[in-house]
Amino acid sequence: MNKTLFSICLAGAMALPGLVQAKQVTLTTQLKRYNGDGAYLAIYITDAKGQYQKTLWVSGQKAKYYKHLRDWARGSGLNSREFDGVSGASVGSGENLKVTVDLADALIDAGYEIRIDSAVEDGRDNPAEVRAPLTTAGAGKTSAGRGYVQSFVYAM
Repeated sequence: MNKTLFSICLAGAMALPGLVQAKQVTLTTQLKRYNGDGAYLAIYITDAKGQYQKTLWVSGQKAKYYKHLRDWARGSGLNSREFDGVSGASVGSGENLKVTVDLADALIDAGYEIRIDSAVEDGRDNPAEVRAPLTTAGAGKTSAGRGYVQSFVYAM
């Protein structure tokens, strides 16, 4: 009986990676030139109903300012498990942020969006400043921001 159970577990473990395919996606965000400190950015995924699903990247290392990234903060609950390992320094005026993330194939062409919230100390907060449909056809197409983000593009 133990041999059978072991065989079933081993077969399942070998099949599982084939079920969850991931694609490397490069996210490039160009900031506008503005006066002020570095920008805090939250890049995250929402489902077709606009509900938060997953954090892709957070720029800015002082967690006390994360509440200004309003839509992301509400969706993530500011739970550190949501952004541990996917955060870095803030991004300055006119600078470029480029990160590569792994996204499950099931998220692509399935009604999901990549969104970006932005905020700058003593400046405006911009929830959902960028909204880019996560589609194969959308890869390589530039989305304009309506706050600190000049442009956003993702490549697969």
